[in-house]
Amino acid sequence: MSGLNKNFRGKVVAVASGHAGYNKKMAVLNYFEEAGIPYKDLGCYSNKSCDYPDFAHKIAEAIGKKEFECGITFCGSGQGINITANKHQNIRSALCWNTEISKLAREHNDSNICAIPSRFVSEEETIAIVESFLNAEFERGRHARRVKKIPLCKKDSV
Repeated sequence: MSGLNKNFRGKVVAVASGHAGYNKKMAVLNYFEEAGIPYKDLGCYSNKSCDYPDFAHKIAEAIGKKEFECGITFCGSGQGINITANKHQNIRSALCWNTEISKLAREHNDSNICAIPSRFVSEEETIAIVESFLNAEFERGRHARRVKKIPLCKKDSV
């Protein structure tokens, strides 16, 4: 793994999962521990069956309140937790199954949540996706104009 660049160091990453994403989440948390990357685990806390929307709402609300700059979510397909998080204004959760997608999600869409499909990526791929997402930066320019058009509620726009 290549590690995080100096631009991201010191920022706290919010992390959440459903039960199907718990094991991949734990792999990422272990990586964060070893690399000295600060994080906040917002649940779930085991692989016992639970409802992913509870944790998607929790992370989206925290990022929406600017308690965290960005987050990583995990569920079986990545879809459910991603769809739920995107119900919140100013949340731009992207389903990321490889490093190119996660990089472009940040660079072009200013994504603030990376949703990982835990059943479809290896632990090594998961770590690489997370690194790519956290190392990428929003390019602004023409992309900023497009991102500003995403919110339905203009008072909450980027």
